[in-house]
Amino acid sequence: MADIRIDGHKLMFHVDRLNKWLKGEKFFPIYVEVGPSGACNHRCIFCALEYLGYEARYINTQIFKERLEEMAGGGVKSLMFAGEGEPLLHKDIEELICFAKGCGIDVSVTTNGVLINKRISKESLEALSWIRVSFNAATRENYARIHGTQASDFDRVLENLEQLVSMKRRYQYSCTIGVQLLMIPENYRETEQLANILKEIGVDYFSIKPFSKHPLSSHSLDVNFDYGQMLSFQKALDRLSGNDFKILFRDHTMTKLTEKERGYDCCLGLPFWAYISSDGGVWACSAFLGKEEFFYGSLYEKTFTQIWEGPQREKVLEMVEHELDVSECREVCRLDEINRYLWELKHPHRHVNFI
Repeated sequence: MADIRIDGHKLMFHVDRLNKWLKGEKFFPIYVEVGPSGACNHRCIFCALEYLGYEARYINTQIFKERLEEMAGGGVKSLMFAGEGEPLLHKDIEELICFAKGCGIDVSVTTNGVLINKRISKESLEALSWIRVSFNAATRENYARIHGTQASDFDRVLENLEQLVSMKRRYQYSCTIGVQLLMIPENYRETEQLANILKEIGVDYFSIKPFSKHPLSSHSLDVNFDYGQMLSFQKALDRLSGNDFKILFRDHTMTKLTEKERGYDCCLGLPFWAYISSDGGVWACSAFLGKEEFFYGSLYEKTFTQIWEGPQREKVLEMVEHELDVSECREVCRLDEINRYLWELKHPHRHVNFI
């Protein structure tokens, strides 16, 4: 299985971009997250983007394909279809997956898995570097409650995973198939049971991550859940891990939730990534979708190059550097490890030459 470093970062493999960043030069992002759909067929109790209202909007296929060619030509290396809603609800998602791969971009999908067999064919599975299914309980009843859906979806997703694994093995595809559970008070007792189910199915890995509250979310989940106590689950889960099935227990991220300091004073990672929403908007940060001060521009009005190199993006980056208080950002956000790394590069310790 590929080394996905789900609890860390991979910027050290992109020295050319790091050098440009250190010199203050312009460059395209390495990685782009895309929300092809604003709608969702689940109403998960932990959803970070419920404040957007699950609007039934879908990114324009033709315009986005034109922008994909442009992004690939400029140096974008990877893309994840995820976003504000369920990405497999986009009617052309397979076409977009295969087109992006054809442009030379590595492609991935994060999904609740209900529509896998309707939207993931052998051609699109071949094009994917990885696919990850959000699956947050080991029983039908608890699954339905946490995912805000019918209990039959529990069985459907497990069947879809079985067929996905079978397709991968039959055609010997390299796509990594993973499942992720967001550990919360409602499901932490079921992690080992679910791990056994997934190992039997034959997925490549099972990731257990902690919950962190989105700054704009209005749900009432217990935000004071003690993840320090949850570390005891790791030993039992590690016994299930092997060469063909990995348990990725995100203890590093859980430990960071207890830290009082982030290790950096401002967000430095924004030049290396971008978020594209289901209405074609390009954003600095997925934690602040809908807040105009983080909006770069619309792909329906401008090319990606015009947006990325334009004055509005420069204005946003200036605001982030001089005005944004990172202590009020989402804890352990997607750029947290990148920010820690970049901050050290900008502020090296006195003894760094003693390697």
